[in-house]
Amino acid sequence: MFDLLHTGHVTLLEAARAEGDALVVGVNSDASARRLGKGADRPVVAEAQRARVVAALASVDCVVVFDEDTPLALIRRIRPDVLVKGADYQRNDIVGGDEVEGWGGRVVRVPLVKDKSTTSLLAKLRRPRDG
Repeated sequence: MFDLLHTGHVTLLEAARAEGDALVVGVNSDASARRLGKGADRPVVAEAQRARVVAALASVDCVVVFDEDTPLALIRRIRPDVLVKGADYQRNDIVGGDEVEGWGGRVVRVPLVKDKSTTSLLAKLRRPRDG
């Protein structure tokens, strides 16, 4: 989704880029992001803006916005050699992992940056400030 890009996202994308010759990033459309159930106010940043910010990163070669609930159709179309997800996903829960391994590719889980998430960032922004 990449809503409110933060250092955890950047670290993940840099690690993903190090795994191959090019990095194609799938970004959920606004409708797809809303279906993820992260809250009525998500995404905070519109899909075109999220895609533009992700595309500006040095580690990213291409951004594709997808409208489906999962990136499976995109993964099947692109046929990557490596599929990278954050380590918050268990291997069996990684959509497209079986397909990528089926055509000889790899699935890589990247450790998360501690205490860095859009959800925690939004919670911090919403807390009332003292004084």
